[in-house]
Amino acid sequence: MKILVTATAPDADAEVDPRFGRAKHFAIYDTEEKSFSFVDNAQNLNAPSGAGVQAAANVARAGAEVVITGNCGPKAFHTLTAAKIKIAIGATGTVREAIKKFEGDELDIATEANVEGHW
Repeated sequence: MKILVTATAPDADAEVDPRFGRAKHFAIYDTEEKSFSFVDNAQNLNAPSGAGVQAAANVARAGAEVVITGNCGPKAFHTLTAAKIKIAIGATGTVREAIKKFEGDELDIATEANVEGHW
């Protein structure tokens, strides 16, 4: 399984970026290989609109089955759930810590967006 975590830097020990669509980076953890890869999200960082939807589309193309982030707006939430991607919101700490929390069932799967768009 691939787990995507929003990150402030391309490093497993970077802090979780609290914003999904405008996160600086995406950390992708492959649970089978026990390895990380990183994707720069600069194209959406300063987008005037549509950052969440575009980021969600990129997540789906990357093959992620789960997204771990601090917050997720309604359009990104809808796009992710339409692609059958689970979303864990409210994550804090480092990317590595967030993955451990998820694997330990300490993060809940969201049933709705937790912020308005464009925040």
